Amino acid sequence: MYNQDYLLLVEDDDMMQKKNKVLLERKGYPLRQAFSLTEARAVISEFGMPRAIILDIMLPDGNGMDFLKELRQTSNVPVLMLTSLNTQEDILNGLKAGGDYYLVKPCNQMIFTSHVEALLRRGSAVPEMLVYGPIKLNPASGRAFLNDEDMALTQKEFALLQQFVQYPNKLLYAKNLYEKVWDQEMSADAYSLKTTISRLRTKMAGSGYTITAAYGEGYILESE
Repeated sequence: MYNQDYLLLVEDDDMMQKKNKVLLERKGYPLRQAFSLTEARAVISEFGMPRAIILDIMLPDGNGMDFLKELRQTSNVPVLMLTSLNTQEDILNGLKAGGDYYLVKPCNQMIFTSHVEALLRRGSAVPEMLVYGPIKLNPASGRAFLNDEDMALTQKEFALLQQFVQYPNKLLYAKNLYEKVWDQEMSADAYSLKTTISRLRTKMAGSGYTITAAYGEGYILESE
């Protein structure tokens, strides 16, 4: 469950912490700070999952990407990665690990606050629970249930099912689905999309719904 009362800033550089604290509080965002992954875990344990996380990668007690992968096992909390690592490979790895946005520091203050605002819009657009017939999705935990039984979905399966449940009986174009879930342009074949949807269909068995392919266009969630 998201705690709408605070943002979590995970950053070990004292000057960067102070600078970003001022920027965020000037915008009216309640903030909690962590200078290490240990402190970040302690804050979340005490206060619950924050509304969003601004996360450094190079931290004194570990790698922020590993922490993000750990978070993504149970939560879809919006995350902005703010780091000095600036190669294309670093950026791709950050997004693949589950980051929603990736900024290289030092960065322009307006760009930083604009990304935080976009992050919060993304988080606030997600309801606490999505229900479609016997299917229930909890976006905060990244878990889905069929007749109250855990569907054991992967992150990609969950993200796809969330799209379908939000827009049932509507054609969702393959290109748009792929870009939203994989955060990159779709290749000509899109094999990963096809196989993920195939696995999702299997896990939806008994729900009364299926995902139908509109060949050459996309997919539709509809009654069997």
